[in-house]
Amino acid sequence: MQVTETTAEGLKHEMTVVVEAADIERRVTDRLNEIGRSIRLPGFRPGKVPLNVLRKRYGPSVVGEVLERTVSDSSNEAMRERNLRPALQPKVEIVSFNEGQDLQYKLAVEVLPQIDLGNFAELQLERLKPEVPEEEIDRALERIAKQQRKSEVVDRAAATGDIVVMDFVGSVGGVEFPGGSAKDYALELGTGSFVPGFEDQLVGIKAGEERNVEITFPADYGNEELAGKAASFKVTAKSVKAIAPQPIDDSLASAIGMENLAALRQVVRERIERDYQGMARQKLKTALLDRLAERHNFAVPQGMIDIELETIWRQYQAQRERAKQTGGEGAPEAEPEKDEASVKAEYKDIAERRVRLGLVLAEVGGKNNITVTQDEINRAMAEEARRFPGQERHVIEYYRNNPGAIDGLRAPIYEDKIIDFILELAQVSERAVPLSELLAAEAEADGKGAEEAGKS
Repeated sequence: MQVTETTAEGLKHEMTVVVEAADIERRVTDRLNEIGRSIRLPGFRPGKVPLNVLRKRYGPSVVGEVLERTVSDSSNEAMRERNLRPALQPKVEIVSFNEGQDLQYKLAVEVLPQIDLGNFAELQLERLKPEVPEEEIDRALERIAKQQRKSEVVDRAAATGDIVVMDFVGSVGGVEFPGGSAKDYALELGTGSFVPGFEDQLVGIKAGEERNVEITFPADYGNEELAGKAASFKVTAKSVKAIAPQPIDDSLASAIGMENLAALRQVVRERIERDYQGMARQKLKTALLDRLAERHNFAVPQGMIDIELETIWRQYQAQRERAKQTGGEGAPEAEPEKDEASVKAEYKDIAERRVRLGLVLAEVGGKNNITVTQDEINRAMAEEARRFPGQERHVIEYYRNNPGAIDGLRAPIYEDKIIDFILELAQVSERAVPLSELLAAEAEADGKGAEEAGKS
């Protein structure tokens, strides 16, 4: 095999590879002999089929098979000899090949850059420790108490705060509309959970009473066919229930299986702290990625940027299409002063940052033998299955039958383990902050993320 490198510019390498005809012929003959040892043809004993018969019958397909394998083997050898690590699948262009002649092809490949990771111990980061105010715990307990309230049927007219169990049929212009009817519907008056004005007209209704409720759907109602239209509901009250308040005391704790209110309060505190600690970790992770982006400014394979940009652009266009269908809700902020090329150039910067950070993290993981264990995959799979009650077995089967889906579980685990590894080496100080400061920082991060997400 003869290899001539024709281009070596940055991460791009091009070379011409020539594989001698004798090498090709040897490979073809070996493959034909391999076939001959197992093939059965009429008139020949097993393993005794002449080579010329095998060549006549299987020659064209074997030559194609050998050609493909030869290109793969020789291109890998050419890159290995030059210590080239391909970033993407190399591009191959056959220049010339005829049976009995040399194989000549061009090989073009972008390689992974050399990455100097530096000293992570020099990184200075801050982890926020949110202080959960007692008021936050009080509000959470109030929500729990509201969920634990009991109700009982009463023989009187409904008042604000009562539950009315009813059947109703809605119509617009005398015509019933889909989704406008229900039976045994329980509505708590005064919550504002129904169409504005509906609940107010049920105050004073009694069990067995029928009442027509006239309302107008809001102009921004989610169903465009009903938005802004007047509607009439024929309501039949079946019962009125009074709600007994649930005091926030030991009886509340007992109702949900806790020993006492102090134990329930501690559990609520820990749950809230976990939620906010997750926010704090995300802020710390974002800060770390920003530092890594600042410290690493190496060239990135253009092919990888193109693939990431294509993904971002496709997501952006899908988001715009969805926004059109929903009247603009959720659309990226319009930038009328910029043409498509300018906007796409900004997305390219995002794509390049993502690829560069991905390469940095992969380098850290590779150099430090960071891996994802099967137990970790299994736990992630089980956690995902729990999100679909009653369908757990189907979810597990889906992952087991789709290796690509398993990769989707592995990637975030792998990234988090690398992030944790770097944080162990970095100088991470802790600072207790009021919850309001963490939420403000989160809102700022969300705004920055939304700007990037709007472009992605």
